[in-house]
Amino acid sequence: MKLWLVRHGQTEANVAGLYSGHSETALTAQGMRQATEVGQLLSAVTFDRVLCSALGRAKHTAHLMLEGRDQAIEINPLLNEMHFGDWEMRHHRDLQHEDAVTYAAWCQDWQNTVPTNGEGFQSFSQRILSLSEELRAMPQENILVVSHQGVLSLLIATLMGMPPPSLWHFMIEQGSWSMVEIHQNFVTLRTLNNRAAAVQGSGEVL
Repeated sequence: MKLWLVRHGQTEANVAGLYSGHSETALTAQGMRQATEVGQLLSAVTFDRVLCSALGRAKHTAHLMLEGRDQAIEINPLLNEMHFGDWEMRHHRDLQHEDAVTYAAWCQDWQNTVPTNGEGFQSFSQRILSLSEELRAMPQENILVVSHQGVLSLLIATLMGMPPPSLWHFMIEQGSWSMVEIHQNFVTLRTLNNRAAAVQGSGEVL
């Protein structure tokens, strides 16, 4: 099985430097271009299945990528970004004053401190573990996954049997595609943040 991983395009919250987990934030003009360009890079790949986050920025990206294809998009909430609770759509400078104690604790120990009324990393990790098990059980050969930075980074680490904090080794860039190949007994990261055209069935580039 091959998982083709794409992060949503640039958003208004990205530009403003705001925490946007479950909050809706629109793609910028650049973000829409990124989605279209990635769709062109993957135009030679026939996807057996397309899975997408329930959040608008990911759905918009998926629709732009697949424009012109007769392809169903399946929404899976397990692909939603981590929920930042009261910190949603806030800048870190604001949080240093508005929620100083919890935010400082989170900066010191992000693995165990939970954002106020949000989703802690431990819960998030369990969610992505469930996602990885669900994906492994799918019989399809080529699956496109359109999601978010945190989800895709942690998903790669989880599939490769690495501890959850290892997600920082896999920074997922907008306007690119990555691919993980799942074998019966091991997982291979074939490419990360690729900006070249993909060849159907190989994961290599033209």
